[in-house]
Amino acid sequence: MARAAVRGRLNWLTAEVVDLVDETASVRSIVLYCPGWTNHLPGQHVDIRLTADDGYQAQRSYSIATPEDGERITVTVERIADGEVSPYLVDELRPGDRFELRGPIGGYFVWEPGLGGPLLLVAGGSGVVPLMAMIRSRVGSGSDVPVRLLLSSRRWDEVIYRNELKSLADVAGVAVTHTLTRSQPPDWDGYARRVDMEMLSEVAWQPAERALCFVCGPTGLVESVATALVGLGHEPGTVKTERFGPTGGA
Repeated sequence: MARAAVRGRLNWLTAEVVDLVDETASVRSIVLYCPGWTNHLPGQHVDIRLTADDGYQAQRSYSIATPEDGERITVTVERIADGEVSPYLVDELRPGDRFELRGPIGGYFVWEPGLGGPLLLVAGGSGVVPLMAMIRSRVGSGSDVPVRLLLSSRRWDEVIYRNELKSLADVAGVAVTHTLTRSQPPDWDGYARRVDMEMLSEVAWQPAERALCFVCGPTGLVESVATALVGLGHEPGTVKTERFGPTGGA
């Protein structure tokens, strides 16, 4: 997920591509080996900088999709048609290629198992990326924190991490709910509209359970979901949000 970065005093490091995973037709996960990489928390992001042969540089920020794994990190990138960076990362990058990155960046929109729960995650489109890092951290750590993910996508074939999310049906304490806003498979029996207060009241933890809520996606979705959760009785301080522009909307 591309997003605005909060930059600190961080050094640029050289990362090498070790694997590429096509998540959808326009979304790719990039597994990187980055010597000198420091530990990160689920929800943080990195700056990526590309340098052309003529010296021209372009950089964007992308959420980290995986929990701490030594000097390996994974970012998931959605191709933006008129973008400077994402088309190269999604369409042209190959194993062995290198580029610069710096991070980890961000300390507000983060979660780790020690923070407890229950955990409510709401995402639109590629906003699922940092939330997936949280889910992977929860599952990989053996934590028993209850998790509910509500993911809004346009179509079933545009659901990022689709197969992995399906496999979570076998993980105790992790529930995934989809809503498809543009089109649905013939046998679809789930939600088929944008996330609204009624949907949240059916999916979310009740306010009395004091869930930690993380909402990420296009600005409109994030604002409406955060407002609805507060309207349902969740304390504003328990609702953390990250938003980006019109891309990745559901």
